Amino acid sequence: MSESQALMTPTASARSNRVGADRASVPTRAPRRPDWRKRGEITLLAGPALLIFVGFVILPVMMAAFYGFFKWNGYGWPTEFVGLDNYALMLQDDTFRAAVGHNFTIVVLSLLMQGPIAILFALLLNQKIRGRSVIRVLIFAPYVIAEVVVGTGWSLMLQDAGALNSLLEKVGLGALQNSWIADPAIAMWSLMIIITWKYIGFAVILMLAGMQSIPEELYEAAAIDGAGFWKSQWSITLPLLGPTIRIWAFLSIIGSLQLFDLVNIIWGQYIAATAGTSTMATYMYQNGHLAGSYGYGNAVAVMLFLISLVVALVYQRFILRRDTEGALTGDGRKGRRR
Repeated sequence: MSESQALMTPTASARSNRVGADRASVPTRAPRRPDWRKRGEITLLAGPALLIFVGFVILPVMMAAFYGFFKWNGYGWPTEFVGLDNYALMLQDDTFRAAVGHNFTIVVLSLLMQGPIAILFALLLNQKIRGRSVIRVLIFAPYVIAEVVVGTGWSLMLQDAGALNSLLEKVGLGALQNSWIADPAIAMWSLMIIITWKYIGFAVILMLAGMQSIPEELYEAAAIDGAGFWKSQWSITLPLLGPTIRIWAFLSIIGSLQLFDLVNIIWGQYIAATAGTSTMATYMYQNGHLAGSYGYGNAVAVMLFLISLVVALVYQRFILRRDTEGALTGDGRKGRRR
């Protein structure tokens, strides 16, 4: 080999040094933890919550489904198996069908009444005005008051000889006096006013939190483009407030389907059906617990659970889907598409 060829050919040591440098530049992966360790951590962290959920949610639902197939008075082990008779009797009862209709009426009216009012209050409280903190407290205060106190107070005010009719008489508006909680034509509206007064604070807090998360730069850019206050709210606030509105609507729907305490406190045990304000929960309480027919009451509870579950699944499938998919990572979205 000539001297020039020896200079041009890399030595073995140089090649080995270059290969070692290439290998050193390749990032090494951290060793993966054993699957048993990862599963043990998940079990340790999620196990207690899962046990509580199973013990206080899944197990009671399964027991209610079991008792619903029996004619049972609540004592001892049920022995009189009736199959689907409780469900057939329930679906044939006009009172139960009316209660279901009342629940869905409350759902619709709650969304139509509370939603716009909550957004308007949130827009007001999102501005820099004097006394904003006091207004927030006053709006949210009814939400933290116990339902027993709210129901008792409103029932005393709305009775025929209550404070509202007395006030109307003293100010010369006696012609407007009415049976606010006994007249079927207006009892539902009385209930909706009470529900709106009680729960509007929760909706306002949610809307206000959603508004405060909107970047201020968007409103500044809209103002530069010549957009006014209401135009900015319509084009910026409402679209970006969509996820908050959908979450609030979901909570309002489920709460309306399970409404019990206010109706039972204000209208009592038997007046709600005649006044047109009965719900599935009050029907279950009256025809199950008070009637001593716990098998039938459990069947009504199962039906209430199924209706709420179907509504929740449909709402999540068609309305909350965009929010849940947006919360997933890239891998999670690919996995769902597959």
